[in-house]
Amino acid sequence: MANSNREYHFWVYILSSRSRTLYVGITNKLLTRTSQHKEHRTGTFTACYNIDRLVYFQYFRYVCNAIVREKELKRYTRKQKIELIERTNPTWEDLYDEIRRPFVQPEGQQILCKDDKQERQGQQQRLTLAWI
Repeated sequence: MANSNREYHFWVYILSSRSRTLYVGITNKLLTRTSQHKEHRTGTFTACYNIDRLVYFQYFRYVCNAIVREKELKRYTRKQKIELIERTNPTWEDLYDEIRRPFVQPEGQQILCKDDKQERQGQQQRLTLAWI
């Protein structure tokens, strides 16, 4: 019997090369998937173009919402993707190390995510990983 209380986590992400070639993907394990891209497995698009810098990510609780967002980002023009990245990561820093170190409040409670409640078509609630 399936556990109905299980929480699911899905991520839509954008990777970039140093020359800013972009890749949009979806995963349920952002750290694992990003580290796989960093391994530069032969024959993959990301390895061929040296795309291994996590420059944008977005959290979703429901896979259907994540798939819709991934398709939306894949339809974006290059200019739109760059604008999206630069709104949250203007210096194009590799966010991989940031997501490996969750923010810890002084009293020791970990903050895993925060509401991003942006108005979008369909009133979709999105979550993003909090980092400081």
